[in-house]
Amino acid sequence: MFYGERIKLAAVREEDAELMFKWGEDAKYLRNVDTDLALPYTLKQMESEGSPSSNEIYFRLRTLADDVLIGFVAIHGIEWNNRCGQLAVGIGNTDYRGKGFGAEAIRLILRYAFYELNLNRVGLDVIEYNTQAIRTYEKAGFQLEGRVRSAVLRDGNSYDRIMMGILYSEWISTLQE
Repeated sequence: MFYGERIKLAAVREEDAELMFKWGEDAKYLRNVDTDLALPYTLKQMESEGSPSSNEIYFRLRTLADDVLIGFVAIHGIEWNNRCGQLAVGIGNTDYRGKGFGAEAIRLILRYAFYELNLNRVGLDVIEYNTQAIRTYEKAGFQLEGRVRSAVLRDGNSYDRIMMGILYSEWISTLQE
């Protein structure tokens, strides 16, 4: 359940905070991973990130070959009564971006969300300029559900937030293809 071909879903480790703190100095990473201010966390904030919560499941992404921390993946905002949650994923280690690790992380967390958490729906939002992520989500089976116009302001420009989602039944059909 926790292992893919090249990566695994791993628990938070104390030593992760310092490395993830350095990822916060990468403006491109910050601007793609969240719609909030591109503001680096303090080391203390990084140390508390990923603390257990009743409506969030949070994993670190590590390589199987050499146990290198490359990013994170989470299902947050879980509404247990509605069996739905929101996906968040980020590949912070620049050496592992654009090589399919994000797609593998999405496959792993969806399997976890649908089989282990018994969710029926996983949604996400992504900024319209993050076209690589949008393509990855579409390949994983996510469907466009809408957009929030001019919701993100960056460098004097406004961008839409793209809303996407996948249902359990849609995800199952991608496994049979």
